[in-house]
Amino acid sequence: MALDKKKKQEQPAEEPAETQEATEETEKEENEALKKAQAQAEEYLDMAQRVQADFENYRRRTKATRAEAFEDGAREFIKNLLPVVDNFERALAQESTDEALMTGVRMVYKQLTEALEKRGVTPIDRLGEKFDPALENAVMQGSAEEGEPGTVCAVLQKGYKMGDAVLRHAMVKVVAE
Repeated sequence: MALDKKKKQEQPAEEPAETQEATEETEKEENEALKKAQAQAEEYLDMAQRVQADFENYRRRTKATRAEAFEDGAREFIKNLLPVVDNFERALAQESTDEALMTGVRMVYKQLTEALEKRGVTPIDRLGEKFDPALENAVMQGSAEEGEPGTVCAVLQKGYKMGDAVLRHAMVKVVAE
């Protein structure tokens, strides 16, 4: 008998059906709450990832916009310097007895053109080539003796490009067709 008493004490007492149903219902509620919390966590993670991607796209667009604005500003500044280059070329084309002055003018002109070259500015030099309205403005017509029809026979004012962008179209004389 003592053994039977001991076995009864070791075995847990069976829960009443009411308590068991309550426990199952509580587990169901907890599982639903857990699923709801997991869904909400996934939603927040997705939202955070979208915000992060949007911010990265914003940074990339802003960087591209800044670079484009810088290039636009550089092109406008260089356009303002082109008449200075023209004036140096005119000065160098003149005869002068003051050799020291001409040496100084040549040095400054060389320094200016080297700085423009470093920035990617190149002259449009198409003498003898087929006229291209994307690069040149035809301001005069030449005669057939000056070359083949439709070609540039004289450059009246140099044009300049910076990369693919035309800063100033060359003013040219074109042989009439």
